[in-house]
Amino acid sequence: MARKSRKTPEINAGSMADIAFLLLVFFLVTTTMDQQKGLRVQLPPYPDPTVPPPVVEQNDRNVLEVLVNSGDQLLVERKPLKIGDLTEITKKHIQNEGRLPNFADSSTAAIVSLKNDRGTSVQRYVQIYNELIRAYNEAREEYALKEYGRSYKDLPKDSDDAKAVRKKYPMQISEAEPVEY
Repeated sequence: MARKSRKTPEINAGSMADIAFLLLVFFLVTTTMDQQKGLRVQLPPYPDPTVPPPVVEQNDRNVLEVLVNSGDQLLVERKPLKIGDLTEITKKHIQNEGRLPNFADSSTAAIVSLKNDRGTSVQRYVQIYNELIRAYNEAREEYALKEYGRSYKDLPKDSDDAKAVRKKYPMQISEAEPVEY
């Protein structure tokens, strides 16, 4: 007796591509990406190439020069300084009001010039930038407590008092293009 050849059963794989595509879409839609936060810095407007930049005459005593070299060493007014002392010297500069001869004439004229080397680490840059911001925030806080009897943080951002504090201590941090030393 002759045997009939049996066909082996096959699995229908026609919808396998559809299922794989649906899974791919599901994972793409439900996955979240980490967002890098970065530093919140207001950049100057893009310059018009047809208009030459204005020449700004600035008294040297109104500019606090902060340099960071490729070895992450901090120099303030060309003298080595520990990062922990940067906040205090910056506050002394912006709150001077003409009292000491090596610091700013007034809080509105005070400028902090930050220059980095291309080899400066990002961690060191952020540390120094944070210290400079802290100095301005502490100066604003002290002024608000003295003048208005309230913390600067408690003042509504758009209130006249908060605007007066920001006008008294404008955050003027100038960042120059990184240089090679």
